[in-house]
Amino acid sequence: MNKYSPSFHRHKSLKQEKNIMLPFSCYSPKLSLYILATCVILLMLLQIRSLHTVLPTSSSPLPSLSPSASWSLFQQWQNLVLNRTLAAASPVNCIQNPDSMNQKLRDSITFLPLKDLRFSNLPLDGHTWFMSSMYDTREEGEVQYQQFPSEPSKGRLLCLKGRDTHDGSWNYYALAWPEALPTNATQMKGLTFVSYNHYNYDNIWHGLSAVMPFVAWHRKNSCEKPTRWVLYHWGELRFKMGTWLNLLMEATFGQAPYIEEFNGVDDDQPVCFEKAVVMRHNEGGMSRERRMEVYDLMRCKARVYCNVSLDRRDSRERPDIGMTLLMRSGARSFRNETAVIGVFEKECKKVKGCRLMVAYSNNLTFCQQVKQMSLTDILISPHGAQLTNMFLMDRNSSVMEFYPKGWLKLAGVGQYVYHWIASWSGMRHRGEWRDPNGESCPYSDEDHRCMSFYKNGLIGYNETHFAEWARNVLNDVQTMRFEEEGTKNGTASTKTCDCN
Repeated sequence: MNKYSPSFHRHKSLKQEKNIMLPFSCYSPKLSLYILATCVILLMLLQIRSLHTVLPTSSSPLPSLSPSASWSLFQQWQNLVLNRTLAAASPVNCIQNPDSMNQKLRDSITFLPLKDLRFSNLPLDGHTWFMSSMYDTREEGEVQYQQFPSEPSKGRLLCLKGRDTHDGSWNYYALAWPEALPTNATQMKGLTFVSYNHYNYDNIWHGLSAVMPFVAWHRKNSCEKPTRWVLYHWGELRFKMGTWLNLLMEATFGQAPYIEEFNGVDDDQPVCFEKAVVMRHNEGGMSRERRMEVYDLMRCKARVYCNVSLDRRDSRERPDIGMTLLMRSGARSFRNETAVIGVFEKECKKVKGCRLMVAYSNNLTFCQQVKQMSLTDILISPHGAQLTNMFLMDRNSSVMEFYPKGWLKLAGVGQYVYHWIASWSGMRHRGEWRDPNGESCPYSDEDHRCMSFYKNGLIGYNETHFAEWARNVLNDVQTMRFEEEGTKNGTASTKTCDCN
């Protein structure tokens, strides 16, 4: 019979059951062991009992002990043995004292370069090379961020070291437990915003893209305000924002942003933050609805800061339809400004209640720009950073954009940024006009070297096209204005901002 057959296993099982059910034999060696163990236990019990009954004698060389004293000594001996046994097995004795353990945690902290050179050629792919060992917190439709301390950081704080402004690989980061900060570290109290920007903080579009996610976090987290900002560009420290961006953040948070410069801190001295939030993906991960809510907040706060009415019906200066030509000087300006102004002025006069306004962004203060946008329903402007102001208009306002020659083929995806911000802020991008004429390039039209010739080219005009385009947009805005007035009649408008 095969020993692995079912019948074999059944036979063996029956045999095992028989062995279990039968007691050991009278002649089994187990009987001897049981008897011996019983005798030892009885002897121990007799010995313990004798400690109760021993009496002192005159011939005893030892001092006499009463039964109660003898029993007390036995108990002390028993407790001593027990306590030492438990102490030897206690987890407390398996580790060093807390100070020694904290020192070991402190010594184990490893600072890594903020700029991971392994990914320096892929700065925008995946999780960026800025703090490359860390992963963002991702929530559906919300901004991607890192927060310290937090559950993902296991309660550890963010620590930074280095003040290099030219090479991000010479600035470092690490995580540390609050009770075991790096040697000679300085701890900064309050909330710190740590911003990474692939471009810079002077350009209002690139700067806004970097700080906008902090406003989203602020709005979602009980409107908590930062104590300081730490700004990085390619991992290199930066110590200022552009004036426009600085004032927008002051308006949004109700306080001027304090840009940390780490004065009085040595280059090799770590700085740890009581609470820190890190952003490195701009608006990445945010839904359109969430982006519009954040732009609504910044628009509202900017108008309050600049004492501009939140409701168009409360403004006596507000035209029925405001059309603004926001001009540039120099690069990407109109070659014949007078002719361009004339085309749009002629079409605006054909529509009741339309007013054409001409402004130069470089001649306007921040609050003047806020006010100008509050009066604008149709923004007409060449491609450029000044178009960032569009989010300061009311929702559903219109944008008309103009490009020099050569941009469509050579400028890449970045040429559409104002399409994006129009969508994200609730505006309507009404298309663009691309000048077919301009400076000649000595290379083929598709050679990327030509972009250096086209990037800052002047923009011409096409009177027929501009006039028809303006008429279509004006008619759409006029129709939409009638519809809005009908739906808003008798309804209350918003008088306050989020995060008041």
